[in-house]
Amino acid sequence: MPRLLACLFVLLFAHTAVAAERLNVVLVLVDDMGWTDLGCQGSDLYQTPHVDRLAKEGMRFTNGYSACTVCSPTRAAVMTGKYPARLHITDWIHGHNKPKAKLRPPEWTHFLPLEETTIAEALKAKGYATCHIGKWHLGEEKHWPDKQGFDHNIGGYHRGQPPRYFSPYKIPTLKEGPEGEYLTDREAEEACRFIAANADKPFFVYLPHYCVHTPLQGKADVIDEYKQRVAKGGESLRHRNPVFASMVESVDDAMGRIREQLEESGVADRTLIIFTSDNGGLVLGRRSGRPTNNAPLRAGKGSSYEGGVRVPFIAYWPGVTKPGTVCEEPVISCDLLPTILDATGIDRDEWPENVDGKSITPTLADPAVALDRDALFWHYPHYHPGGATPYAAIRARDWKLIEFYEDDRVELYHLSEDVGESKDLASVETKKAAELRDRLHAWQKSVGAQMPRPNPAYEGGN
Repeated sequence: MPRLLACLFVLLFAHTAVAAERLNVVLVLVDDMGWTDLGCQGSDLYQTPHVDRLAKEGMRFTNGYSACTVCSPTRAAVMTGKYPARLHITDWIHGHNKPKAKLRPPEWTHFLPLEETTIAEALKAKGYATCHIGKWHLGEEKHWPDKQGFDHNIGGYHRGQPPRYFSPYKIPTLKEGPEGEYLTDREAEEACRFIAANADKPFFVYLPHYCVHTPLQGKADVIDEYKQRVAKGGESLRHRNPVFASMVESVDDAMGRIREQLEESGVADRTLIIFTSDNGGLVLGRRSGRPTNNAPLRAGKGSSYEGGVRVPFIAYWPGVTKPGTVCEEPVISCDLLPTILDATGIDRDEWPENVDGKSITPTLADPAVALDRDALFWHYPHYHPGGATPYAAIRARDWKLIEFYEDDRVELYHLSEDVGESKDLASVETKKAAELRDRLHAWQKSVGAQMPRPNPAYEGGN
């Protein structure tokens, strides 16, 4: 009997040791962070040393994209690896109502179906501890994170923005903190606590920050520092909103705390960290003026143009990514599920069906490796206060075509020569425009994209 117990102990120890060596994953999704909203992405105001360090030690993608110009569809794409058009989750939940517009949106889905396999469910089936911290915005309570593969749901519910950024938060899935505690600090604290408690097993931390979404609220002392910076920089600054800047800095502080905890827990060398955003930066605000500026990109959140969908995208995989690598290969939110499943060793025959994204693990090892695709797609059959009317788009290498449904019109841009989309080439490059439009339509058919419909209540000119 003692020998049997000893053997069992050895087997248990060996199993624990193997589990502890498996790759951990920390996925950070910032809300409304624009393409230039980091120091390493060219900001002339925001202070982001910790995320900049992540890029310096890992890989920064200059052509990183969100799956949609608004949040909920991108979040669904992140979790499932599928295009929003395939999921029929094509607007933020519950969307913007424009009852007298020329077109009506389709009857789209307002939740992430439980039948879909999420990253968390796939990893949990392989013994991973899973934790969601922050914004969910993918349906009512029966569709919350704890029903979608997460062992813990801290702060995720149906709303798309916090009532406030200082405790008391009034978020039903988040225990109130001390009076005046800042939400992004709390999210980082929860992430660190989870990492420390699960350092002896493989874990997946999904941290979709509520920041930097409105309401714009930051710490007073940090805001004052940025006010001084703005005053000193004058009109030459691209970014000029001190409150928004303080919120960006809080996201960076969270990254610093998490990386420190990974080191303290002894798991930093086997943890993949991915940092990105759910859509482009918000450039219009009723109360706050202009939160950020996406220049040289055109427009911002809620737009069909690059400012609405091009976002920061950084990955750090110790021992795989080469320090300071910059990659120009286009990547998108849908790539996160296949990348994480691939990196954690889950066989491809165990992946969910109809995944649209591609694993970018080969590119993480070598930025010269091109992915097995030459086009990305967007489908937004809705209206948005940020400027979007119903549209769809395709980016095929350097070419981008946008089809607008109100007037059956297309625009064509060559992004490597015109990243600001200032020169529409549709009337010049007619063959290329026709080719890309045909490809866009074929893709829409293949994923079952829902189309907008004529609105019988339309009042011409409104």
